[in-house]
Amino acid sequence: MQLLGAALLFSTGGAALKACSLGPWPLAGMRSLIAAVALLSFLPEARRGWTWRAVITGLAYAATLITFVLANKWGPAANAIFLQATAPLYLLLLGPLLLHEKLARKDFFVLAWIATGLVLMLSGEGSGGWAWTAGDLMGLLSGVAWACLLTGLRWLARSGDRGTAEASVTLGNLITFAVCLPVAGNEALGAFELKNALILLYLGIFQIALAYVLVVRSVRFLPALEAAALLLIEPVLNPVWAWLLQGERPAPNILAGGAAILAGTLGGSVRPAKSRPAAQ
Repeated sequence: MQLLGAALLFSTGGAALKACSLGPWPLAGMRSLIAAVALLSFLPEARRGWTWRAVITGLAYAATLITFVLANKWGPAANAIFLQATAPLYLLLLGPLLLHEKLARKDFFVLAWIATGLVLMLSGEGSGGWAWTAGDLMGLLSGVAWACLLTGLRWLARSGDRGTAEASVTLGNLITFAVCLPVAGNEALGAFELKNALILLYLGIFQIALAYVLVVRSVRFLPALEAAALLLIEPVLNPVWAWLLQGERPAPNILAGGAAILAGTLGGSVRPAKSRPAAQ
């Protein structure tokens, strides 16, 4: 239930990012600064456990935050979220390698489904070839970073260090702010207005801080691959919000590719409750 709540909050990110008139770098930086302040203010665990493990996981989190904002600002929200949903593809490699979580035979079918989805999504209609864009590239990178983050959070949960996961989320937001601030420059103040301020407050406090607290507390009980599968409500709802609030309609090949990715991931990575490892 915590993961589903987090997914619902995450799903509003694409529409909210589109509604903010700030550029991607100041938007990512200010959003993360607000999230870090919220976490440090309301979550005692965020103020301790700043270990080297937390720093490594925080770097993966910062990469996730930055690439996802760039993907949304440089391309359609549906492309960004469906490409990020390829994370289970990389978890199939990271889980056994770093976490020693065994793969089921059916997990390998996820590879075929995700590969099919990527081919459909990145083959532009009428272009006579691949329709690679900067936004698509950032979407793919956000999928890699998201897989690394889920692996890192599961790694922290198994290490037994209480509060380290919360600290990594806080560090990730601070790293994002530190990276984006010099790139943004004076752009951070150029388009600042009340609407942008309200959007940033929502994104920082609810869509980032609260959502990741729910993720951190839930992955203690779930394998990284299953956590990624349960979070699939996000890519299902994200294009819906973008369509309802921004009028952004995904192309047919994007919907077809996204459906293949979601179907393959959901069918291949949800495991029976009895096979789930106990919380650490």
